[in-house]
Amino acid sequence: MAAPTQRHARSGRTLAILGLIIASLAVWTFWPGESHAPKLGLDLRGGTAVILTPTGTQTGGAITDDQLKQAVEIIRQRVDGFGVAESEVTTQGSGQNASIIVSIPGVTNEAILESLATTAKLDFRPVLAQGFGSSMPTPTPTPSPSSSGTSSSPSPSPSPSTSANIVPPASPSATGNGAAITGGLRPNDTTTPASPSATGSPTPTASASVTPSPTSTASPSATAPTSPVSSVNGLPPIQSAANDGALQAAYITLDCSKTGATKGGPTDPKKFLVTCSKDGAYKYFLEPAAVEGTEISSAAAGLSQSGGGWEVNLTFSADGSTQFATVTGDLSKKSPPANQFGIVLDGLVESAPSVSQAIIGGSAVITGSFTADEAKALANVLKYGSLPVSLEVSSVESISPTLGQDQLTAGLLAGALGLLLVVVYLVIYYRALGVVAVASLLVAAAITFELFVILGRQLGFTLSLAGVAGAIVAIGITADSFVVYFERIRDEIREGRNLRAAGDAGWIRARKTILAADFVSFLAAVILYFLSVGSVRGFAFTLGLTTLVDVAVAFAFTRPLVSLLMRNPRFSSGKAWTGLSPDRLGAKSPLGTATSTRTTLAASRAAKES
Repeated sequence: MAAPTQRHARSGRTLAILGLIIASLAVWTFWPGESHAPKLGLDLRGGTAVILTPTGTQTGGAITDDQLKQAVEIIRQRVDGFGVAESEVTTQGSGQNASIIVSIPGVTNEAILESLATTAKLDFRPVLAQGFGSSMPTPTPTPSPSSSGTSSSPSPSPSPSTSANIVPPASPSATGNGAAITGGLRPNDTTTPASPSATGSPTPTASASVTPSPTSTASPSATAPTSPVSSVNGLPPIQSAANDGALQAAYITLDCSKTGATKGGPTDPKKFLVTCSKDGAYKYFLEPAAVEGTEISSAAAGLSQSGGGWEVNLTFSADGSTQFATVTGDLSKKSPPANQFGIVLDGLVESAPSVSQAIIGGSAVITGSFTADEAKALANVLKYGSLPVSLEVSSVESISPTLGQDQLTAGLLAGALGLLLVVVYLVIYYRALGVVAVASLLVAAAITFELFVILGRQLGFTLSLAGVAGAIVAIGITADSFVVYFERIRDEIREGRNLRAAGDAGWIRARKTILAADFVSFLAAVILYFLSVGSVRGFAFTLGLTTLVDVAVAFAFTRPLVSLLMRNPRFSSGKAWTGLSPDRLGAKSPLGTATSTRTTLAASRAAKES
């Protein structure tokens, strides 16, 4: 009796644990102030359609179909990185006349929209000069007034003279710079002492005159030919192969308050660059890239361990780590602004932190006044790489559901009728065991609904009509598990076992079949998920999720409940209402079997005696 008693207690404990899990999920699902329904997909509730138009390539050549395909894949990865499921990214047309259409369920926030068209061409460039973006800043931030008045005004000379006074501004973070990155660049080591590199700003000095010529690169002579300066309508990014008079003149006359000055664009990492900060507050004269963004192996957004808000953690490749350590070591020995590192994203300076020490170890942290969406957006575009083409947002439109409410109602009604037919069949054919099957279906439905709501809230999972189809298919998979188990029990009863023994032996034989069938379904769902896109992935995800729920319900609910019923005196009586009547199933008589065995043994003895 010890073994049955232990089994009885174990079954009850399993059901109690499952009930506690379901109750916990229910509390999470119906938490006050949160959405209590699954997120619906694009075809059920509509969403936002963003049309992107290619404007050029990084190399300046013609736009090819291969580049468009690569851009579509990168955009899809960026959207998925925000936890948005069931998005659709397609192309229309080809070449220069093509457009990329991104359809996202629900209301799209600004961070997602900005990341779609961001080329994400990242460079780290030493700063040669830094000035105000507007030609007449007010008030004048002169570090120290001069009695002679010769240094009281920071206004540059209109001529491309290299003696122009350029006053380094105060810390961007202190002045409320609205750029996405307003902080600094520091080693990814929380034990590193605080240093100016963590503040991302140079300290204004009494010597405010900075010439826009590098200390490590000789300026061309007056007789040397002038390199062509490339720009679009004279707006940033302005580039040149040499630091000559033409580029210096472009820096001095640059006004970042002009319309289009902060639009950005593709840059050549081998050329000198004149550009603006992302918010247009400052302008920069930058050397060629010391470290390119292609050397970043990974990027992730996270909360600062020191409580400083959101930050982006960068990890460089082996070559990038060496380059980064070398250039930060060189910059740390220089005076402002030559000790600054311009972080340039798509032709605009996101931040220009000062460097006070070499950053070694292959990792760094970009800090600043990030919001969670801004940090994730920057990490996504850096992690998934730069787009091969430059894109601009042509239009953003709200789209209505592609399926009407009547069609959705009809689909749900079909699912409800299918479930009802399965329930009726199970109850008629299996009697009391059919009630167990119905209870198992209800438990599986409750867990599935709770997971849909929680995953939608936490991971952005959306339920499309294809996902609804996957859930309806799962009803048949779950019911099939019950049929396998119940038929195994009946087979054991037909062999002459009592109900308790039949329940145990039937489960041992049935569980292998259940696991094999569910494994095949889950494997098919996984393969379909990784080899498909759009709504088909929604079907595969839902099918895989409900298959796992089926296994959990079969092992943690159906089996323990049947085990408890088999030990109930009324149920183990084997009457017709239980669905396990030995007479109805044509079970072999244990007495008849024993009599036949004795007759056979007697006949054998008689044959030996004769």
